Formats: sequence, C-alpha cells, structure tokens
Amino acid sequence: MAPTLTRRHPLFFAEVAGVDLSGPMTRAEFAWIQAAFDEHAVLLFRDQNIDDGDQVAFSAHFGPVQQTTNYAWRDETRRLRPDVTDISNIDHQGRIQGPDDQRRQNYRGNLLWHTDNSFKHVPARCSLLSARRLPATGGDTEFADMRAAWDALPEARRAELSDLVVEHSIFHSRALLGFTDFSETARAELPPVRQVLVREHPGSGRKALYLASHAARIVGWPASEGRALLNELTAFATREQFVHRHVWREGDLVVWDNRCTMHRARPFDDMNEARVLHRTTVSDEINTVERRRAQGA
Repeated sequence: MAPTLTRRHPLFFAEVAGVDLSGPMTRAEFAWIQAAFDEHAVLLFRDQNIDDGDQVAFSAHFGPVQQTTNYAWRDETRRLRPDVTDISNIDHQGRIQGPDDQRRQNYRGNLLWHTDNSFKHVPARCSLLSARRLPATGGDTEFADMRAAWDALPEARRAELSDLVVEHSIFHSRALLGFTDFSETARAELPPVRQVLVREHPGSGRKALYLASHAARIVGWPASEGRALLNELTAFATREQFVHRHVWREGDLVVWDNRCTMHRARPFDDMNEARVLHRTTVSDEINTVERRRAQGA
C-alpha cells in the first residue's frame, strides 16, 4: 500500500499511513518521508509494533543517532540501551520513581517549552518518540510551529532579531523548576553553548525562531532585557494558532524537527500511573553559530 499523508493542523503536523517502521526501508521510501518531514515538521505514525532496534534503525535514516547524555546520577542503573533515552517515570525494576528520584526531577523540565539538546554545542536535528505505555488520562504532548511564528512577526521585528545569538544551558532550564542537583561531571560535560536565535531550515528554506526553556540570555545584551525578549518571543510563538496538541495512543511514533518546532509534555498523575516512552535523538551536523559563519564566508 502506498503511503498517505493527512495534515492534523492547518500549519504543520501530519499523520502518515501505510508505512511499517518495523522492517527495512528503501531509499525511495525514506525520500518520501523526508520530503513530508521537511514540509510538515512533525510526522505521526500510528500502530507501530516496534522495538528499540527498529526505532534506532529508522532514526538512523535521518542522521547520526546520539548517545544518551551522561548526567552521572547517583543511581546509574539504566533500563534502556545507551542510544535510546528513557522518557518515563519508572525505574529499571518497573516501579514508579520516587519523589526524590533525580531522573523524575530532571524530566519535569519536559513540561516547559523546549527543543531537544539546544544546550549541546551540536544540537539535535530531530527526535523520535515511541509510546510504549500510557496513563489513562493526561500526558499529551504539545508542539509549536516556529516557522509560522516567525512568518507572523512584523518585518521590522524580524530584522531586529535576525542576527542575535543566545546562550543555552540545561542548568538554566532545570533551575526554573527548582532542580539543581547535577553532578560536577554533568556540569563539566555540558557547559553553556551559543546558538542563533533565527535558523534557516535546509530542507524547506523557511526561517524559524530557535527558542527553548534552555535559552538563558541573549549574548551582548543586559540580562534583564534579554530575558524579557526571550519570554516575549516564547509567549508569542506558543499562541494557540501555532500549537497542536497530540493525544498519545500506544504504538504511536512521532518524529519532530527540533530545528523549527518546540514541544512540551502535559501533566498526568505521575505518582500513580506509568507513562513509558522511548526517545531516539538524531544529531545535527554543526553548531548553529558556526553554520551561519560558514554560510556567510
């Protein structure tokens, strides 16, 4: 059966049918998916009976799959292989994490609007999230189209923003929720990094705001002024017209473009119900500031 595409939001987010991600994929099949991805920025694949090996194999079509960040938690026991990130509230024995679990506290940062791994020197290109076990209610994910937000800004405002550079840090985003319990190993491995505020998407040629809760300050600006601008842009970019809310079903796989979207998890009864999702993250090629410099050379 030939694949089909149905847009689930007027601006972005499309559902793909007729694709089985559990087996090998030809270049022609992936080229069709890549074109749809470049246009819609977020793709949903329903009813995918896949394991972690299948997910990693599909992810690798998009680029190099990143290893899970080493935060050096006190409990280093992992549930999953190192190229799959555990986006869940259960421990390696299948029990719901306790209230003081470092992983639980760190992952509360997913409730904030963000784009994955903008706090790394080479950020994420895309992320793929597979729903394995879900709560009875809640735990949805919202996505925001940062291309549409950029397009909606007045031309004069776009001109003011185009050349700005922002410092990103995961320690900033987690501190917003009161979590600062990071090891010295993690702090040494994840120093603040600089990323451009406005990106041009290589697949579509469209420009997009590049924001995240990790965005701490605008380089060269007074801290208060930079913070105010970042807050203003985030509020603008997450207005209702730019946002799609995805209600998960078990077997869903969603892939989103971190270069031109933001996302956030929505709350659920996480002390009493399990929510188990497995994420793979594909790395971009180069730091965004370095890319801009190279393109301008």
